[in-house]
Amino acid sequence: MSSETVPTIARSPRLWFLRARRVLMFFVALALVASSWELYKKFGPQDGGEVLGWKILPRAKDRVMPHVSDMFSRFGNPIGRNADETVLSVVIDAVWFSLRLVLAGFAMGLIAGMSLAVVMTRFRFAQRAILPYLVISQTVPLIALAPLVASWGGKVELFGWEWPRWLSAAVLGAFLTFFPIAVNTLRGLQSPSPASLELMDSLAAPWHRTLFTLRFPAAVPYIVPGLKLGAAGAVIGVVVSEISTGLRGGIGRLVIEFGRATTSDPAIVYTAIIGAAVLGLIMAALIAIADSFFMRNRPKETVS
Repeated sequence: MSSETVPTIARSPRLWFLRARRVLMFFVALALVASSWELYKKFGPQDGGEVLGWKILPRAKDRVMPHVSDMFSRFGNPIGRNADETVLSVVIDAVWFSLRLVLAGFAMGLIAGMSLAVVMTRFRFAQRAILPYLVISQTVPLIALAPLVASWGGKVELFGWEWPRWLSAAVLGAFLTFFPIAVNTLRGLQSPSPASLELMDSLAAPWHRTLFTLRFPAAVPYIVPGLKLGAAGAVIGVVVSEISTGLRGGIGRLVIEFGRATTSDPAIVYTAIIGAAVLGLIMAALIAIADSFFMRNRPKETVS
């Protein structure tokens, strides 16, 4: 047995222990949130309350804060009186529909963000010209852009291809995705030391070889956090665009449809909210898998 195999085997139990602890802490956090919800519902003011004259305490009545058990019990109810589908199946279908839009928006934002980062790295004047507009673009409210982009559906044609409505939601997801990826990738591509760049120049390496051999490997620790922020932005962009544009089939639209029934069944709207949270967790899990893949041979930061 080689000397390198022994440390690897020794680290395996600890690695599995750390992963198991993360999973356990996730469920502990969910339990704490549910417990806090029920405690406030039991002891909180039924009609809300004020602190220093400000109305900031939410109402604890059943029409506003249903029990956690009531929320999850709604998943087994039929979606309608004469319908065979349950609320759970409808929520799963909506999450699957929105997940595809999120993945499409994330892919578009990833390509756009990395492309802009490469251009800004290659040309300094491009960085001075583009970067300020990237920052300004994130100050535009998404809810203001949603009706404009949604109006392209069925009206924009290119060589016989017609813009589908679902693409508008994906584009709005990409709008919130590309910025953190572009900024973090740019920072990572500029992170190699001058000595390393001079070494590549001394070997007469072309710029594209330096990009893929030196700059991108050095940028991985910067890109991964950008992917995490971009994934969260894609979920927010798609869900908000579904709500703003009324795109049917997604979890955002389902929030509106279930929200109309809050007066008679306030617990059912939380099933759609839970579905949206699951959508975010799926994207977080995908980025965590990518993180473990790209960072597998890199040393982790240690806390002193």
